[in-house]
Amino acid sequence: MQVSHTNIIRLFEVYRWKNREFLVLEFMSGGELFDRIMAKSTFTEGEAKRVIKPIVDAVRYLHDLQVVHRDLKVHACAIQPENLLYDSHDADAMIKLSDFGVSKVISNKKMSTTVGTAGYLAPEVLHGEGYEKGVDYWSIGVIMYILLCGEPPFED
Repeated sequence: MQVSHTNIIRLFEVYRWKNREFLVLEFMSGGELFDRIMAKSTFTEGEAKRVIKPIVDAVRYLHDLQVVHRDLKVHACAIQPENLLYDSHDADAMIKLSDFGVSKVISNKKMSTTVGTAGYLAPEVLHGEGYEKGVDYWSIGVIMYILLCGEPPFED
């Protein structure tokens, strides 16, 4: 499925070679949201709103297409890079959503697979209950908390 939204990283091409796939994605030179959180510590409500609104817009667009991201997060590690990236280092740079590795096109049935990053998972995912697209908004709430408070609301 091809998506097209201002706040979603663009996929230009997919190459297959020797049973591997290579994705050619839009270049995002501005780094991760995590880097800006580390540099700033906490954000004002207005700053946090400017960060969160484009993320919500992108997620709403995905949900309209019946796609659930399932792994929105703002911390990075060697094996799990962050998925909220900036297109430049400018203060007014555009934030974009990336990494659709565990995303799912939903049907009428609830999802049940436990995927995502521990500190960002909605309770229904953690409890093994069926869940729907609202789990992305839970993760956005965790991100908003981190922006405003400078730390995660839950232990991993």
